[in-house]
Amino acid sequence: MKNTISYNNTNHLLSIDQFDRDSVEKLFRIADMMKPITTRQKICRVLEGAVLGNLFFEASTRTRVSFGAAFCRLGGSVCDTTGFTFSSMAKGESISDTSKVISGYVDIMVIRHPEIGSVAQFANATNIPVVNGGDGPGEHPSQALLDLYTILTEFDKLNKTIDGSHIAIVGDLKYGRTVHSLIKLLSLYKGLKISLISPNILKMPKYLIDQASTKGNVIEEKNSITSGLENVDVIYATRLQKERFTSEIDIDSESSFQINLAKLNLYCKKDTIVMHPLPRDSRPGSYDLSTDLDKDPRLAIFRQADNGINIRMAIFSSLLEVDDLIERSMKDAKWKSPKILRPI
Repeated sequence: MKNTISYNNTNHLLSIDQFDRDSVEKLFRIADMMKPITTRQKICRVLEGAVLGNLFFEASTRTRVSFGAAFCRLGGSVCDTTGFTFSSMAKGESISDTSKVISGYVDIMVIRHPEIGSVAQFANATNIPVVNGGDGPGEHPSQALLDLYTILTEFDKLNKTIDGSHIAIVGDLKYGRTVHSLIKLLSLYKGLKISLISPNILKMPKYLIDQASTKGNVIEEKNSITSGLENVDVIYATRLQKERFTSEIDIDSESSFQINLAKLNLYCKKDTIVMHPLPRDSRPGSYDLSTDLDKDPRLAIFRQADNGINIRMAIFSSLLEVDDLIERSMKDAKWKSPKILRPI
């Protein structure tokens, strides 16, 4: 299936702006095809011989490993590099030169970079596919796709539909790139009520609110959890992006934005889904998503992380145009699946 993902008629994934509802749903159908592989029932070697360049100029564990695992599950190989300190770019090499050189080594690149627009610069200098793994406080498109995929799969279990649902996005909405991509993606759906709950100093950028306020969607900004969580279908919590603050920010009531079991039971429905892009800060006094929710079935964060493999496999197979070969290339796995494997 060609052109499920496209950017200026090239095979890159740089922004959620590339998608309409139809292309999102096509990608999700490809992700569904990956379930026998991600549940370890089948193996697939459709990308055997292909090499992924994982270029992470900003710290990452989950995203980098997730992309690498997704590529390996399809039979490919991965070359990793992390950090600026020892890179040629630290010696003055331009993004363009780096992109052109690495393009000669690999078949597709995933780039994470601390500056907005930097991944697009990599893409503009190469003729191989590039995936945006996060560009500073800009976007994180693959995360938003796996987030929406998780919402839809969780809703399916509850016999709900996303159109007309109520979604609360809580935390740092100014610097959190995952929520910037997610609200763009949600704007493709109809009749949503989206509650944006954050300290006044960390509000969602206005242009993103304007974009989401289409198709009958209602966007409300709140600075209190007590008035924002009532009757929500989904809570999407995100941590404070303190590493992106340009100056010291004093948030007097940081603890009041923490999602914990007491607040969930007090304000929310019994089937409210709780999500978080991870990592969450579990240290005392961090006020991130509370660990007292870990045994509550409404907490979907680990199912959410698992879904990232399906989505990233779908992204790779679409960009490299092998998605129509996936099912016919599957073979039975010859090892026993781990007992801890969560149902997807």
